[in-house]
Amino acid sequence: MKILVSACLLGENCKYNGGNNKNEKVIKLGEKHTLIPICPETFACLPTPRVPSEIRDGKVYSKDGKDLTEAFFDGAEKALYIAQESGCQVAILKERSPSCGFGRIYDGTFSGKLTYGNGIAAQMLYEHGIKIYGESDAEKVAFLDE
Repeated sequence: MKILVSACLLGENCKYNGGNNKNEKVIKLGEKHTLIPICPETFACLPTPRVPSEIRDGKVYSKDGKDLTEAFFDGAEKALYIAQESGCQVAILKERSPSCGFGRIYDGTFSGKLTYGNGIAAQMLYEHGIKIYGESDAEKVAFLDE
């Protein structure tokens, strides 16, 4: 099975602060599945490192007040294209991210508070029939049928 995966979970240094969110459980899935890395924010040509961003009132703002909504949608469209071209029906995405979070994301106040909602890329992928998992549910993906 081909699985779309947030590149930061695979150890790529594409996180907003220049680091990664390497997750051994996600990486281990590569033993039995083909992992296809994506980073919608990098696809949108946002720099690494970059000012953190959060979603507020349906738009994406950086902590310094810039509206990055268009860039986030651009990156999401590129991630969707990769998912469709590679035949991915499942994605493991970085939880709480303004791009990849699914179900719970930061609330846009840059205070660490969570709210219900989805990141831009996660929502777009979901709307196109891709099953979304966060990294804390990686073990569930290991039991999906090939």
